[in-house]
Parts: sequence; C-alpha cells; structure tokens
Amino acid sequence: MILILFFLTAGIAVGYFVRKRDGIIKLADNITTGAICLLLFLLGLSVGGNEIIISSFAQLGVQALVLTAGAVSGSVIISYFVYVYAFRRRGK
Repeated sequence: MILILFFLTAGIAVGYFVRKRDGIIKLADNITTGAICLLLFLLGLSVGGNEIIISSFAQLGVQALVLTAGAVSGSVIISYFVYVYAFRRRGK
C-alpha cells in the first residue's frame, strides 16, 4: 500500500512540473486509456475462462445488471454535481 501511495504522490509531483507541456499530458492520457482498455480485456478474459462464473451467469446476471446500473447512475449523478460545483463556478 505504501508503494502505491508513493507512486501516486510521485505522479502528482511530476504532473505538477510538466503541467504546461501539452505533449506529455496527451501522451500520459493515451497511455492511461490504453492501460484501462487492456485491464478490462484481461478482466473479461479471466471471467470468460472461469467455469464457475459462466455456469452461474444466469443467476448472477440480473443482480449484476442492477448493481452495475446503480453504480453507473450514481457515478454520473455525482460527476455532474462535481462538474457544476468545480468548473462552472470558475467560469463566472
């Protein structure tokens, strides 16, 4: 856990010093997007290869769908309020 916090803090510090360089920020954004896509693919690969999960998918499907819809809806709502609070006030 300390190692994770170290890398997060180091990333914040480096980001602070390179924040004016758009090329580096754009590169970091592209690498982050690619890493997230790769992790999602590997997660799907892991779930698809697990026979226990696949055999009980019908039972878990509706419950997982409801939980996912709730999580996504909650994230969108909270994100909207954060956007309104943090960014729209600065423009006024």
